Amino acid sequence: MMKTETQVFRGYGKRKELNAQTAVECRFGSEVETVLTASCFAVLTGADAGSGEVRYFGKAHFSIVYEDAEKRVCRAEKGVEFSASAKDDFCYPALTACATVSCENIAVRREGAGVYATALLGCDISLYGEQNFEYLAGGDLIVKRDPVKVLTAHLVSGNAETEDEFETEFLSDVLQHTETVNLTALVCETGILRVEGDVNLGILALKGGAPFSLERLVPFRIEIPCDAAAYGAGAEAHVSVQSASIRADADEEKGKCTLYAELTLAAQGCVYEEVAVDAVTDAFSTTNRTSLVFATAESAGVGDVECMTERIAGKCALSSPIDFSDTLQAVTLQRAEANLVSGERGMTIDGVAMSALLVQGADGSHRGIELSLPFSIPAEAHDAAISVLVLGMSCRQRQEGEVEAEATLKITVQERKKVTARLVASCEEGEALPESESAVSVYIPRAGDGLWELSKSLMKSPEEVAAGNPDIEFPIKEGQRVIVYRKKSVL
Repeated sequence: MMKTETQVFRGYGKRKELNAQTAVECRFGSEVETVLTASCFAVLTGADAGSGEVRYFGKAHFSIVYEDAEKRVCRAEKGVEFSASAKDDFCYPALTACATVSCENIAVRREGAGVYATALLGCDISLYGEQNFEYLAGGDLIVKRDPVKVLTAHLVSGNAETEDEFETEFLSDVLQHTETVNLTALVCETGILRVEGDVNLGILALKGGAPFSLERLVPFRIEIPCDAAAYGAGAEAHVSVQSASIRADADEEKGKCTLYAELTLAAQGCVYEEVAVDAVTDAFSTTNRTSLVFATAESAGVGDVECMTERIAGKCALSSPIDFSDTLQAVTLQRAEANLVSGERGMTIDGVAMSALLVQGADGSHRGIELSLPFSIPAEAHDAAISVLVLGMSCRQRQEGEVEAEATLKITVQERKKVTARLVASCEEGEALPESESAVSVYIPRAGDGLWELSKSLMKSPEEVAAGNPDIEFPIKEGQRVIVYRKKSVL
């Protein structure tokens, strides 16, 4: 009976990705006459994997800018706690759930004396856990060993605080502020994952009693300790704003205003370590026929981060009509949705840039209009995570009823990759090989064969073949011959 030995590789990796949605609602009072803009940002406080589901929970912060009965522009903020779950039979308690949440859409409705804002929160969940596989290690076999690559995941997290101070024209009040994170670099150094990017701080304020918008790009850098981090290693990360405080000091005499922004950031990510497993990739027996069972071990990872900047312009789609009697006052709540698409022109990043446009009608009343500007940008990636930051969107009404917009897009692309290792999982013993009666055989191998291919054809160990044919060079050339000697007992 042929004996075989096996080993188990024990690693850790991303096992599955889930997506879920939940609706969160917030009520505002009867003082709200007309909602001009509504925003929501959510902060997760936890995510736990269980049997058949992942539970996640946190707090949603709502902010609205509205016009009251006297046509004054005002603001209101409220917070609502939420809890939801993502169902999937794959989930079990030993998995680690890393979740991020964002507001995908927000709708406002009036019901009785109150106004209700409903946010649709999207949650992206990555599940990490043990990723083990068994492979043949040796035994009564002639084996070929090769290092096969496997990616193992190391989860990391870190926090940082950043602040900014800048001067602007005199503002009487800050109505609303939003923070959008854009990553520009993920660099692994010895023992450290360095995460760099910008927070686009969008501010909607009152200037001389009218809405006024401005934005500020605040850079950040977070260094996260990680023993597995090394130069050239792949990494991915998500950075979220946990809290933001905006304070304004106004100087009416000088007509200036100084804004102070304090941001608390949280980063969670993963460093992928490349491990070389000394595995058996082929095997045979010198005494019996064998049937090999091969296994494929897949591990997920990421490539480098690439950034690009594009300028887009065009006619926008509007949520409500507009005409020359309307005065365009402010563009706020800039955001984008984009996907990597394969088409006739190759790979493109197709998406839409959106914002809220505040206008004042001829009667002095204000209203908010949702506008969207589509875009399509060529891309070289084939499977990648895409994020888009919208900067400096401006609008004008050149023709009545039509709004043209311009904006700058900062696009971050990180290609996903998979490493596949093919190795021998087990070997089944077959019938015994027939013994040759001749003491010497001449074998004509195929041109291009290496020592292993030749040894497997002859059912001899590579060491034995090399010792018996010291003049052969590999790979084999056309017309070469191999001599096989067999010891024969004399009776």
